[in-house]
Amino acid sequence: FWALDDVSFELRRGECLGLLGRNGAGKTTLLKVLSGLIKPDKGTITLKGKVGGLIALGAGFNGILSGRENIRINGSILGYSREEIEEKMQEIIDFAEIPDFIDAPVNTYSSGMSVRLGFAIAAILTKPDVLLLDEVLAVGDIGFTIKCLNAVRDMMKDSAVIFVSHNMQFISQFCTQVMLFKNGKVISEKKNVAK
Repeated sequence: FWALDDVSFELRRGECLGLLGRNGAGKTTLLKVLSGLIKPDKGTITLKGKVGGLIALGAGFNGILSGRENIRINGSILGYSREEIEEKMQEIIDFAEIPDFIDAPVNTYSSGMSVRLGFAIAAILTKPDVLLLDEVLAVGDIGFTIKCLNAVRDMMKDSAVIFVSHNMQFISQFCTQVMLFKNGKVISEKKNVAK
């Protein structure tokens, strides 16, 4: 069994690749390989620049620490000084729209709140060259989803984005390329989807 088999593509800054397929088709595995969480058994990956993203809801958060403390930890891991993190703190809290809970332990957050905080950190602190998003917009209200899409669209000016979603509307409006996965293989590919 190969989770991914003969998957090949090229993506440049300003482009967004949408990954479609049923659960278990290989989409998240591809993101994990690209992010370095899983080493490929064969083949090569060439990434130019810094990779950032949201692959799992609240991944990397320490549940017993508050949202504010997790922002500080994530910021320091990303190489920001304490002063730089504090400068961006209110912007992150405002983007996440969880001011009443920012000092509560993250393990008390709903999955939507964790996504809000994780996305806010990714959008404001990471500024990656390659942005990986796995169903992060599936949780939350439509207003926050639109806000996230606008933030990703803005980040696309300087980043290549790989976007996993089951929402065809987001894929068709947002992605410049689409790949359809089945059993770890790309069974269909289309370029120049959205303009």
